[in-house]
Amino acid sequence: MSGRRAIAAAAAAACLLIGTVTSLAQAPARGGTAPAPPAGRGATAARKADANLAQLMRGIVYPSSNVVFAAQSELNFPPVKDPATSPNLLTSTYGGWQAVESAALALAESANLLTLPGRLCSNGVPAPITRPDWIKFTQGLRDAGLAAYKAAQSKNQDAMVDASGTLADACSACHDVYREKKGGLPDRCKP
Repeated sequence: MSGRRAIAAAAAAACLLIGTVTSLAQAPARGGTAPAPPAGRGATAARKADANLAQLMRGIVYPSSNVVFAAQSELNFPPVKDPATSPNLLTSTYGGWQAVESAALALAESANLLTLPGRLCSNGVPAPITRPDWIKFTQGLRDAGLAAYKAAQSKNQDAMVDASGTLADACSACHDVYREKKGGLPDRCKP
């Protein structure tokens, strides 16, 4: 292993360990409730929207959707030289059906991110997070992600075709109102 790879692997292992320890420290006791987040910088940072809506879509929703859509066909990809460094989620270390399950859950969780206060659209307009239709659309994305997760667990392509249709419908419902605008980018996020 090269020096750079060894450093990258050690850094990844350290991040994983820190994340695991943090998760365990914040996990509720059996039958209890999770402790409140600590006051201060960490609590504020956890609630701040760092990406605009387009960046969130391009970074999480779009690639995760593509993984779900890919599962409508056989997940037979040529092996890659080093799955640990594969940029393709389906050929990475956690590839195949595990990648589909993870992508589906990322879609469900992204619904929470789409309702985060302070989220801006790429044109600087605040995302309409309090509008009833926005709330309905984000719930539709969450439901579609969970349906895709259930289908991925079954490893059944017919179920994935159905789940992909549900996901495409959820995306289109929101895009028809907030994205596909005659005025283009300046009119996005405006009903």
